Amino acid sequence: MARILLVAGASVAVYKACDLASKLAQAGHEVRCVLTPRAATLVHPQLFEAVTGERAAVDEFGPERRGAMDHIELATWAELLLVAPASAGLLSRLALGLADDLASTVALALPAGRPRLLAPAMNPHMLCSPPIARNLATLRGDGWQVLEPDSGHMACGVDGKGRLREPAELVAAVAAALARR
Repeated sequence: MARILLVAGASVAVYKACDLASKLAQAGHEVRCVLTPRAATLVHPQLFEAVTGERAAVDEFGPERRGAMDHIELATWAELLLVAPASAGLLSRLALGLADDLASTVALALPAGRPRLLAPAMNPHMLCSPPIARNLATLRGDGWQVLEPDSGHMACGVDGKGRLREPAELVAAVAAALARR
């Protein structure tokens, strides 16, 4: 089994990330979670801690930090990085190489050759916008495996492509990525 770092962005689908973390841990993986500050306003990090048995991090500064360089420690620890849900803002920051929170600095610090998976979740109109299409193309070119979102009814009331894949499908994608490694 592997050491998996799950990064959760601020999307209504973040509730599925709790189930995903639980399913990954049940599959025998060591799972640590990082939430963006906005994601932590939607779902409390303590829920991730409860299902993984590991501290969930939001910020690399302050009294909760593990050490002087949490982003390096987490990136070095991880054998696979999974960003789910990847909101429009988070995937755009990743595509641009911005390092403005723990989630984005960890992603930048992940050693070369380790699998990077990204599961977008956003409104269908946002997903098909030219900037998001460009950012997804950039991320693919940078070696990220993009796990295309599902279609269906969205929390915003519209139907279309943009739903976060179901946790079981994401667990299967992680297993496939690990097998290819």
